[in-house]
Formats: sequence, C-alpha cells, structure tokens
Amino acid sequence: MIELRPFASLGAAHHGWLDARHHFSFADYHDPDRTSWGSLRVWNDDTIAAQTGFPPHPHRDMEIITYVRKGAISHRDNLGNAGRTVAGDVQVMSAGTGIQHSEYNLEDEETQIFQIWIIPNARGHAPSWGTRPFPKADRAGKFVALASGFADGGDALPIHTNARVLGASVRAGETVRYELTRDRHAYLVPATGRVRIGNTEADRVEADARDGVAITDVENIEITALEDSELVLVDAD
Repeated sequence: MIELRPFASLGAAHHGWLDARHHFSFADYHDPDRTSWGSLRVWNDDTIAAQTGFPPHPHRDMEIITYVRKGAISHRDNLGNAGRTVAGDVQVMSAGTGIQHSEYNLEDEETQIFQIWIIPNARGHAPSWGTRPFPKADRAGKFVALASGFADGGDALPIHTNARVLGASVRAGETVRYELTRDRHAYLVPATGRVRIGNTEADRVEADARDGVAITDVENIEITALEDSELVLVDAD
C-alpha cells in the first residue's frame, strides 16, 4: 500500500510565531485515520519565526528527532545539554524517564524543521540528547541512516526504538531504492523537490515537497526524482 497525503490535507495550527502542519493527530488536531503509522507517532512540519521558539517544557518516554530544513535550532535542557543544529543536520532527544527542554530559533531568519516522534521499544530509558552533521554530499543518490535503533546504524544518532530515520539527496532523473519487509511501516516526506514513488504503474504516486507518503505491505520502495529532491524517510515497526 502506498498512500499519498498531500500537504494541503495536513492538520494546521497557526500561533503567530509558529506555523505548524501535522501529518498525524497532534495537540488540538485530531484525525482518527491519522493517529500514527506503526510506532511513528508525530511528524510535524514547523516554521518558527526569527528570535522565537518553544520555551522549557517536559517530555517522557518518546524518541524525538529534529531534522532542520532551513536556518538553525538551539537546544537547552535540564541535563545541562546545549547546542545548535543547522540546516541539513539532525538532533535526537530520548525523553526516557523525563526531560525538560527548550528549542529556540535564535537566528535572524525563520527556521523550518521536521519534528518526528517515535514510540520507544520500552519505557524508562535514561534521557539523553545529541546532535551531529550529516553533509548532503554523503547521502547523494542513496539513503543514509540519520538516527537508528539498530546495531548496524553506523554513524547514525542512536534511538531507543526499532526504527530508522534516513535521508537522501537525489538529482532529477535519479532513482533510489530502499528495502523493507511487508510488516514494516515507512513514511516518506520530500523536504524539497518532487518525486515518484512505486515499483509498478498500478501503485505509483507523485509527491511534492512536504507531502507525506505512507507505505506498508511492500518489500521495497523505488523513488525517482522528478526534480532535484531532498528526502526524509522513517522506517518503523
């Protein structure tokens, strides 16, 4: 199954300083048909105005991955962690037994992020935070794990869940493939560009930037870039 979820169909919340779109039910937006996708619980597409952000607030028992699309996000938490993650890079916060954090756009331009929440494989992990760069050149024409709960994650940031968050940069006309098993749940969002997804004429869909594509019951995904595209993919149980 490959289901296109156009950007225009997503939930929306406008707070002045924050323009948020919700791929899944979140806060005041509820769609009973879009509550989660496997263990993927949240995918928010947030635009944060300059010199604003999320003041300190708590989380627990959730793996929270932030993919910065434009600008930068500055993190601080009650464990003493602090850092700045710039466009194309990734930060991971494992909320575990509890963490309080703030996320601010301290830049002079708006910041755009994908905020992805995945349910952990067990409750009560120790909370943690980390960030690292992922140069787009290193993922040219292929998927690279950005965050992973598997032993073969390589340089990916670790998460406490049976899932991966992956990124790829694909030039127009190029095709990338990703292997799945039929019980897995994949969710793809082009950060930029336009792509065609599907191995046969019957199941193909075309997705624009910021559209969502929900995929399950397939053994592999074939994605062809119709324009130069930056892809983010979650492979969850």
